[in-house]
Amino acid sequence: MAVGTVLLTALLALLGYLFLKLRSTMRYWQELGIPCEEPHIIMGSMKGVRTKRSFNEIWMSHYKKFRGTGPFAGFYWFRRPAVFVLEPSLAKQILIKDFNKFTDRGFFHNTEDDPLSGQLFLLDGHKWKSMRNKLSSTFTSGKMKYMFPTVIKVGHEFTDVFGQYVEKSPVIEVRELLARFTTDVIGTCAFGIECSSLKDPEAEFRVMGRRSITEQRLSAVGIGFVNSFPNLARRLHMKMTAEPIEKFFMRIVRETVAFREQNNIRRNDFMDQLIDLKNKPLMMSESGENVNLTIEQIAAQAFVFFAAGFETSSTTMGFALYELAQNQDIQARVREEVLEVCEKYKGDFTYESVQELVYLNQVISETLRLYTVLPVLNRECLEDFVVPDNPKYVIKKGMPIIIPAGAMHRDERLYPNPATFNPDNFSPDRVKERDSVEWLPFGDGPRNCIGMRFGQMQTRIGLALLIKDFRFSVCEQTMIPMQYDKEMFLISSKSGIYLKVERV
Repeated sequence: MAVGTVLLTALLALLGYLFLKLRSTMRYWQELGIPCEEPHIIMGSMKGVRTKRSFNEIWMSHYKKFRGTGPFAGFYWFRRPAVFVLEPSLAKQILIKDFNKFTDRGFFHNTEDDPLSGQLFLLDGHKWKSMRNKLSSTFTSGKMKYMFPTVIKVGHEFTDVFGQYVEKSPVIEVRELLARFTTDVIGTCAFGIECSSLKDPEAEFRVMGRRSITEQRLSAVGIGFVNSFPNLARRLHMKMTAEPIEKFFMRIVRETVAFREQNNIRRNDFMDQLIDLKNKPLMMSESGENVNLTIEQIAAQAFVFFAAGFETSSTTMGFALYELAQNQDIQARVREEVLEVCEKYKGDFTYESVQELVYLNQVISETLRLYTVLPVLNRECLEDFVVPDNPKYVIKKGMPIIIPAGAMHRDERLYPNPATFNPDNFSPDRVKERDSVEWLPFGDGPRNCIGMRFGQMQTRIGLALLIKDFRFSVCEQTMIPMQYDKEMFLISSKSGIYLKVERV
């Protein structure tokens, strides 16, 4: 009996200690007197995510509640105390001025067990720097010119298919069609494969592309665990990528690389450049590391180029059409510019002519402000950092950092009438006056989006071809105001974007 009492007492003491330990972690900001919300004991400040609240709702509400209280507010990234940036000046310190102290994103990745997580977006430290250097030459303006004809070719097929849908019904759900266009563009450029998703919405690439964005291997609690305890999760061999998606993309990459190498095929596309990095004469870094890419590394980079590229560009185009349908004067001005440039270049687009679509580019930039597809930028602190002129505000080593770009883009202190769609926000004069960190859809500094040029190119081409031939307006099925998908980390409409479409 005495032994049982001792064991029970020990168990209760252990449970009490664990509870106090858990609780003390979630009192970090309160004890420092830094403004923050009372966190959930497991989910932290992410309580209700993907069920009651979308990711973006969390960022927006936290920003609105605490802006003006200091350079940052306290936040709990699940069970980890985190920094929620409130001022552009601090964002600039983190992204540009003191970048070397904040190079990492701090997202979970496990390259040993989950090869597709070895993508540039997720890598940290030396691995990120090495991969960024290897890939930097693949997205130059010269490489964009090589891929431009491929994008134009798919674009013309896209407008043909789009026209067939218009003939059947004047009301079109544009989001899915746009995703099929960008799937075919990036599938061709990244894998050299005719995806045919424009002709067949259930084509394998389109289905797997859709699943790569929506399908989660882990539950919300599982995601919370790997983000709270990333090192332990790696020791437990936990993976983020769903098994069917991993198998599909690894198979496609292996087959594509083998076919091109065996048949000496070159297409001047992204895959060619990755293969070159695999096959160049064996090189070693100063630290003795093999700098050539492995087949797993090729697959990871091709996967992120595909998964991120088709979704972000198609989403941006969908929201642009949504706003143009509600602002007919802006749409007419875009169409006038497109027709003038087409006439100047004898009826079709060239790489140079697309650069002349200045007002269309303003429309795209304003769309990205109002609908920031990636609404937050994540970083992790590599050494203790005292915010300049704010000694009370210290970012400790290892802390996650959240820069709520989408919320900042809707701040009236930065953009007058922020809820109004106004492409003049991005006139050349206003852009010159604005600090670069006040517009962050592609990030800023050395770790900005490496595929920015490609994304902008395919978005301009897709919109220019559509606006040239079709007029968009709202209909009874158009969702006004916009409602967002609660489960997506990226910004996405809840149930598609329905618009009335007619030929010009």
